[in-house]
Amino acid sequence: MISLEWVKDYIDISDQDLEALAVKITKAGINVEKVITNHINNLVIGEVVSCIPHPDSDHMHVCMVNVGSEELQQIVCGAANVREGIKVIVALPGAILPGDFVIKKSKIRGVESNGMICALFELGLEEKTEENYARGIEELGADAQVGEDPISYLGLDDTLYELDIHKHRNNDCYYHIGFAYEIGAILNRKVTLPALDFHETNDSIDNHFKLAVETKKCPYYLARMVTDVKIGESPDFIKRRLIAAGMRPINNVVDISNYVMLEFGQPLHFFDKDKLGDLIVVRDATDLEKVVTLDGKERTLTSKDIVITDGEKPVCIAGVMGGENTEVDANTTNILIEAAIFDAVSIRYTANNLDLKSEASIRYGKGLSYEYTEMAIKRACHLLEKYAGAKVLSGVVKYDVLDKTPKKVEFFPEDVNKMLGITISEEDMKVELSRLEFDYELVNGKFIVTIPSRRLDIDPNVNDIAEEIGRLYGYHNLVSTIPTVPIRRGEYVGDVKYRKILSKRLRSLGLNEVKTYTLVSKEMANLYDDGRENAILPNPMSSDKSVIRTTLIPSLLNVYDYNKKRKVKDICLYEIAKTYDKKYNEVSLVTGLVSGNYVNNGWSKPVKYDFYVLKGIVENILNYMGFKNRYSFEVSKASILHPGVSADILLDRQKIGIMGRIHPNVSKDEIYVFEFSMNALITKIKPLKYKEAPKYPGMEKDMAFILDKDIPAGEVVNTIKKAGGRLLDTVTVFDVYMGDNVDSNKKSLAFNVKFVDPLRTLTEEEVMKSFNQIVEKVVSTHNAILRDK
Repeated sequence: MISLEWVKDYIDISDQDLEALAVKITKAGINVEKVITNHINNLVIGEVVSCIPHPDSDHMHVCMVNVGSEELQQIVCGAANVREGIKVIVALPGAILPGDFVIKKSKIRGVESNGMICALFELGLEEKTEENYARGIEELGADAQVGEDPISYLGLDDTLYELDIHKHRNNDCYYHIGFAYEIGAILNRKVTLPALDFHETNDSIDNHFKLAVETKKCPYYLARMVTDVKIGESPDFIKRRLIAAGMRPINNVVDISNYVMLEFGQPLHFFDKDKLGDLIVVRDATDLEKVVTLDGKERTLTSKDIVITDGEKPVCIAGVMGGENTEVDANTTNILIEAAIFDAVSIRYTANNLDLKSEASIRYGKGLSYEYTEMAIKRACHLLEKYAGAKVLSGVVKYDVLDKTPKKVEFFPEDVNKMLGITISEEDMKVELSRLEFDYELVNGKFIVTIPSRRLDIDPNVNDIAEEIGRLYGYHNLVSTIPTVPIRRGEYVGDVKYRKILSKRLRSLGLNEVKTYTLVSKEMANLYDDGRENAILPNPMSSDKSVIRTTLIPSLLNVYDYNKKRKVKDICLYEIAKTYDKKYNEVSLVTGLVSGNYVNNGWSKPVKYDFYVLKGIVENILNYMGFKNRYSFEVSKASILHPGVSADILLDRQKIGIMGRIHPNVSKDEIYVFEFSMNALITKIKPLKYKEAPKYPGMEKDMAFILDKDIPAGEVVNTIKKAGGRLLDTVTVFDVYMGDNVDSNKKSLAFNVKFVDPLRTLTEEEVMKSFNQIVEKVVSTHNAILRDK
């Protein structure tokens, strides 16, 4: 919250409409979220000229009030303390009081009333308590001028800006002098800094105090000492401004510390020198070190925190909160003033770790300007001398290893214009840099700009300088133009390209895409061991999100359970997502889950999902991706799958995934899943070879064998392919039978084989020759029997 009455101490804005100024500031990049003012239109100071009892009331009065106009105003008032001769606050018709209460001309019990005589709580200037209500209307002093603004007379005519400052904008708009510089840049006016002068005694601080800094997290530390301090009440202007900023006044010493922080943005800490002793050691805390802070709570520290100590025990958590053992109290007379710069990251860590965010820690956490550190400690001495009767000892104890190398940036005008997309002349750039109070040189057409230390948010690069020049030049001056850059048709590449292709194909097969969490519970992660070691989070959000998954199958099983509970019978799901092992190796997986009936297939009636439907989906995908005749299937040993209804998916004889029914130990429902690596598909993609469609008709033959139940159909298919020779085109399993007329340890496999010659029409004799070779080979290799019917 920024007080404009306070800002007026540093820059002249008396000629500005503060609502309009807020708009200018917002257009320049600092968002004024709300303009808060106590001013109320049609509110004036009045004098009660006469006061008589209301003819129809036992407590109301009819008053004639002089409000500075030619005619007296008749006002009915019910306050017990209204009487002739007093100066009061009058709300005339048209005034809008807090709560959107509009004052109008009216009749009160038959008597005309042209306004309202007000109490402060009715104006929102104090709380509506029984005590304030009983006190009645506000009686102003005899020096109050009739017709003038009563808010101004009471010294409450402040306007506040509530700011919404972008996180990249640093500390400079969190304090009043920094905000004055912002206004100065917008209005092209100079900022006047407050008085920093004070008188020093002949006694030196060196006679009373020593400093040692034993941490790299404190590059800059200043200390001054004052004596004979008189603790008392702060002057009204300090109390008023602290209240406006949302801080509670305590006493003149504490209030001055807060006042300077809000003025310069530099937090200060006041130690009771007599409680502190003659030494300060700034060091890193030790693990489990304890300190009782000003709020009376014991805090346990870690080695990442910074502490101020008296050489033995902590007396302050640096940058966050002081210790109770050196607190300034009503008996304090001698004070040591600390103004320092601490490591911003460390302060943010400490404030978060201890849950102890304060006005000071927020500012330390954003970084500070060393120039303002020096000014702030001088300002504190000036105010303590003036309002607390302090005597300032000569000298300052300083520790300084801070890098003060000025930030400089060099650029040509065209660099800024190219960045902004408009043309700003060299002269206009000079004007904007001068308004910002950025020192610059112009050498051979190149600007060399020195960034002031107060602007910690600006890095020494042309991007930040262009932004500053552009926002002051005015974003409204930016001309909208259509881009003229050459463009070309975009296309997906890499993982994204193949993810899109696979996703589109899976949807065309009737599967619905789902998205699940990358993080799963340990129980879910243990459902299926795919050989990759899980990464377990050291500080998980919750127990059900403590492991980074290596497989998507448990996640899809969760989605299945969710849908089943909601009476969904036919469930067809897929997910394409990245997984990670313990070493954070990334693998993209394509996973599907089906159960119930396959209803989106164009067939005459639904087909119940089984292993073969699942296998057909997988084959469809692999064929679509161009892997026909390059994939195969083998019996799987995956623990999550049913041992007799499962298979490994092989591509170029390398395992890329699994498919099959979920093991009954995992779920009693008939659920089928597949999962394969998209990375493996991408690395094995080869240019497609064109094969001309045959011009001559082929011949098809069927054959069926009875063989051992344990012999996989895939082995028989391979045998047929090897025995069929060059005329064999395709082999398809079209029937598997176990039952009547077949021994219990046997099964019947039926195959359709197609023979084609691309150059001629085949004869029955040569087809039967290949057919018989196949039968002989299968019979001898697998101890099979050819079925004759």
